[in-house]
Amino acid sequence: MITRRAVLALMGSTMLPRLSAAEVVDPDPLKVKVSEGALPPLADRLPKVPRIVPLEGTDGGVAGRHGGTIKMLIASQRDIRYMPINGYSRLIGFDRHFNFHPDILERYEVEGERIFTFHLRPGHRWSDGSPFTTEDFRYVWEDMFHDKELHKGGIPTVLRVQDKEPVFEVIDEVTVRYSWEDPNPDFLAELASPVATRLMLPAAYLKQFHHKYQTPEKIDELVKQQRVDDWVSLHQKMSRTARPENPDLPTLDPWRGITAPPAGQFVFERNAYFHRVDGNGLQLPYIDRVVLNVGSGDLVAAKAASGESDLQVTNIDFADYTFLKSAEKRGAIKVSLWKRIQGSRVALFPNLNCTDLIWRQTLRDVRVRRALSLAINRDEVNKAVFFGLGSPSANTVLPDSPLFRPEYRDAWAEFDPDQANALLDEAGLVRDGEHGLRYLPDGRPCKLIIETTAETTFDTDVLELVTDHWRRIGFRIFTHVSHRELFRQRITSGETILALSPGLDNGVPTADMSPRELAPTNNDQIQWPLWGLHQLSGGGEGRPPEIPEAQELLDLFREWREADALGEREEIWHRMLSIFTQQVFTIGIVNAVPQPIVRASRLRNLPSEGLYGFDPTSYLGVYMPDTFWLEGGA
Repeated sequence: MITRRAVLALMGSTMLPRLSAAEVVDPDPLKVKVSEGALPPLADRLPKVPRIVPLEGTDGGVAGRHGGTIKMLIASQRDIRYMPINGYSRLIGFDRHFNFHPDILERYEVEGERIFTFHLRPGHRWSDGSPFTTEDFRYVWEDMFHDKELHKGGIPTVLRVQDKEPVFEVIDEVTVRYSWEDPNPDFLAELASPVATRLMLPAAYLKQFHHKYQTPEKIDELVKQQRVDDWVSLHQKMSRTARPENPDLPTLDPWRGITAPPAGQFVFERNAYFHRVDGNGLQLPYIDRVVLNVGSGDLVAAKAASGESDLQVTNIDFADYTFLKSAEKRGAIKVSLWKRIQGSRVALFPNLNCTDLIWRQTLRDVRVRRALSLAINRDEVNKAVFFGLGSPSANTVLPDSPLFRPEYRDAWAEFDPDQANALLDEAGLVRDGEHGLRYLPDGRPCKLIIETTAETTFDTDVLELVTDHWRRIGFRIFTHVSHRELFRQRITSGETILALSPGLDNGVPTADMSPRELAPTNNDQIQWPLWGLHQLSGGGEGRPPEIPEAQELLDLFREWREADALGEREEIWHRMLSIFTQQVFTIGIVNAVPQPIVRASRLRNLPSEGLYGFDPTSYLGVYMPDTFWLEGGA
């Protein structure tokens, strides 16, 4: 049977235009190196079948020109992690409409959601010019995932289905296959995710750090040189891709880092072996260099307004929009508003695993969660904090998702303090007079501390309004702000009763994307960290869900992972969204709020409208920054 995925894979492999070697054009900055013999000509650097990215007529894009440097501002050295996310070079990636597309791969085939055959592009090379072959997949599978010192827990859990790992096969030099006994519908979305599981790494480079391929004497020398404890730490440090701190590590991304930390400025240069070209045969990326300048996060908006950044999306928020927009008059920058894709810009999370027994029992009563949600005046929050530009909503998917239904958005999200009070009365939270405090079953007043990292002024502004709203139903709330690490520790240890944080990461899912955020699947889920830990650890840690509806969500998530038909996956998604919103496991407030995007006036191909978020857009990733270019050149 021909499935949707098979059709998309076929489109990716056969329906794209092809270019001959004579048609490809070397970037000017590399022509000198080619003429000096330091680099092979472009036709020998590109794969035999490069990925051709047509630009003319696609969402306002135009074919560009090589050259120039773009500057960006980051708040700490750790933020160089945005480069591989925004670079978005993946085996298989999403396009702007969240369809799968072969990217690093030339093509792929999927059989029954169980057998995935990947075909590499012949002649594809890493950024150091070494061949990219199936040996790079074998190395990761055999010498990393199955080395008990390097991967003590075995292969990554995302590669296990029914607790069984796939069969990995090297078919030939450019073909590998992963086969599971049961369907693994999450596999392609995982490979397309912002921080994808790396199935391949540059084996030729990394073998020097592996005890299987290196002498003990040389390993000891390298361990001392890199100031780490042992060969495992050495290998981990030198192979880290999520934060590109090793300039010598070959990459397949559009730009390669050439700066080792610590530094106040990180430079990324074009990858001369990058596999994409535009429709005119120009190798991508168009931009020669990306420079990340480290500074205070508090000053990013001011510096961006003065033109010190050519492309800025992080460390600025809607609160900076008016100021940034006023800077447009000077002509150096343009400011657009994109739509944030979180299920809620800020949401309240009752910790159903908190250690306070009475509060835990109280918050597990769905009437209490629904009452707390009904008592929030979302329209007021939207108008007062987001100038009415957001959308009052439960924490759920946005209208941009094919899974959106109005009943999910509206579930227990109307402002109805009378119904809220009635629900709390039913739940047995006695009130002291018409306007007084409510009391818990053990006699304590309903006074709550809401914990937050308060990374933006929005958080505190929203909490001030919620404080007033909940006063009307007999609750008193206080705010506790802490650093993110302490915030996380208090939640997982059960000390936190209620927290404020962004809602669902992915508010624009398709049925092909995993619904894991709706079920207890991870210990970083604030509303049920111990239940999530239980699933994450395979039952070794945490506790199984103790609410039938939470267990049902987990069962449905497992059903989704076994579903081999799109219609079945879609039906499961809707059942989960219905339970998740009706049970009000999290209390969403406003979503679809604007996010300012700052660019230099002469930067082209950055859309004026877009969806902004981590998953699935990878911030700028699906908009392909390698196709951005500077009018007027360097």
